[in-house]
Amino acid sequence: MYFNIERTTTMAPILLSMGTDPSGYIDVTVSGPRQTEVHVKNPHLDTMEEDILYHFSLGTKTHNLPEMFGDIKFVCVGGSANRMKAFAQFIHKELSLPGSTDDIIDICEGTDRYSMYKVGPVLSISVSGAQQSSHRRTPRRSDHGMGVPSISIMLHELIKLLHHARCRDLVLFRIGTSGGIGVAPGTVVITDKAVDHSFLPQFEQVVLGKVITRSTVLDEDVASELLHCSSELHNVPTVRGNTLCTDDFYEGQGRLDGALCSFSPEEKQEYLRSAHEAGVRNIEMESTVFAAMCRVCGIKAAVVCVTLLNRFDGDQISTPHHVLLEYQHRPQTLVSHFIKKRLGYIL
Repeated sequence: MYFNIERTTTMAPILLSMGTDPSGYIDVTVSGPRQTEVHVKNPHLDTMEEDILYHFSLGTKTHNLPEMFGDIKFVCVGGSANRMKAFAQFIHKELSLPGSTDDIIDICEGTDRYSMYKVGPVLSISVSGAQQSSHRRTPRRSDHGMGVPSISIMLHELIKLLHHARCRDLVLFRIGTSGGIGVAPGTVVITDKAVDHSFLPQFEQVVLGKVITRSTVLDEDVASELLHCSSELHNVPTVRGNTLCTDDFYEGQGRLDGALCSFSPEEKQEYLRSAHEAGVRNIEMESTVFAAMCRVCGIKAAVVCVTLLNRFDGDQISTPHHVLLEYQHRPQTLVSHFIKKRLGYIL
């Protein structure tokens, strides 16, 4: 049986077993002009004495989450711990915040799953890679792996964290790398819709043996604002388009260079052409669940990924490392510009 939950503008309930009225689960409280606080209402959470955010090494009893995170306005998720710490240090300088960038600490140092850095109103969270801790001699993993199943774990705990902290007027960004479809390497793609293998803007989640279908359309206003920001930047070529989210890096993305391959180069090209005709401009592995969960919880969100190659031209990345590093900085530059304009640093 298939439950098609989000085919209209009504948000999907988080727990189907509790009824059919979405308003019973998502409560958006208006508190003054343009101030919205989103509550994810899982009634089971209300019966718990403490909510332990295990993968963040945080909890509602052990930490004062509103004091720690209540001023957060922007959350950036992506990349390795090294990259996201560098992004936190970059934002620190861009916002001219007091103190040294060397003093930025990993809030999640008590776990081996993720790394999290808070810089003023910005939260930077790594979703893969390793970070050398200043308190340890060996690198520690801060890795959700890659793909939808593991990033969804992080998103559940992140959204609960933001709820417990009573954050308002949030914008969530997924920043990272991708493969391009019909765009030059180094192009930043702002996602309109995250689409599945059939190029449909939907994410299917299996819950208790039933399939829930949720919309993956991202916030139009944020995407438009980001595109406008890109026009004010030098050397950050940017387009809007759909993003294809796949289940793996090789066969699922039509690569010819994996350990397994059951299709011809002509079939690969035909699929990529079909994707391009459907408005797809890049491929990655996390966007559908990111878009769906943010939409369900009423959080404005954007996916901003740079392309490392044009998949029409090949499968392997042979670009020099220093060029790739410059490419990877482009989404950070664009999101930083957006944040600075929102905070009034740029008129």
